[in-house]
Amino acid sequence: MKIIPPKPFTIEKGKRAVLLLHGFTGNTNDVKRLGKYLSERNYTVHAPLYKGHGGDPNTLIQTDPIEWWNSVLEGYDELRSRGYEEIAVAGVSLGGIFSLKLGEERPTKAIVAMSAPALAKSVDSLQNRIIDYTIKYKKLSGTFNEDTDSPQELAKKFRMPSLEYLQGMINETSSKLETIQTPVHILRGLRDDDYYCESADLIYNSVKSRIKSVKSFINSGHILTLDEERELVFEEIYHFFEGLKWKE
Repeated sequence: MKIIPPKPFTIEKGKRAVLLLHGFTGNTNDVKRLGKYLSERNYTVHAPLYKGHGGDPNTLIQTDPIEWWNSVLEGYDELRSRGYEEIAVAGVSLGGIFSLKLGEERPTKAIVAMSAPALAKSVDSLQNRIIDYTIKYKKLSGTFNEDTDSPQELAKKFRMPSLEYLQGMINETSSKLETIQTPVHILRGLRDDDYYCESADLIYNSVKSRIKSVKSFINSGHILTLDEERELVFEEIYHFFEGLKWKE
């Protein structure tokens, strides 16, 4: 089966712009439905694809978090170059922590952080994400072999040397959360790992935003934008953005 690689996407509508950020080992499909929902309500949206993501796992493991972060900055700059002065950002999982990092480093209208990790997980846990992605990719592409593609064997072939740097990037972002004063809305799924639910509280208590809130979704897991309550998630994000004072 031939896999059609995901691509960055832009939908230009109104003057209110939203940068949409996907997760680790994910791709722009994580946020495509959200982008469509917001664009139908006159928001311009842009979703960058992090370098190495969305394709062969061999390509992914040869990239590093600095390159992924540069993809985020390029996405932000793309919106700026198109003339958008007010840019909100919404991200899921790693995209959630990248959204917060963007709020620390660039002018942002508002931040929506979904299932964001406040502190990095272990390297082994992150490495397991690579293995899970590799197995999924091989099965979709028809190259999976039961004999040679066990998790143990794949762990030997698909080591990602930059995962410790990713840990450091997440922890550094969390250590600077108190510098954020822009409006922040934190979303979590109560069927997600407790770690992410607790992270939501840590983020809420750390940011210095005058406007900040946490919303829980009882029947959702980790990737809120794809789970069964996604329409409620989209509506929640839209109403949060609508409650802001935009120039236009």
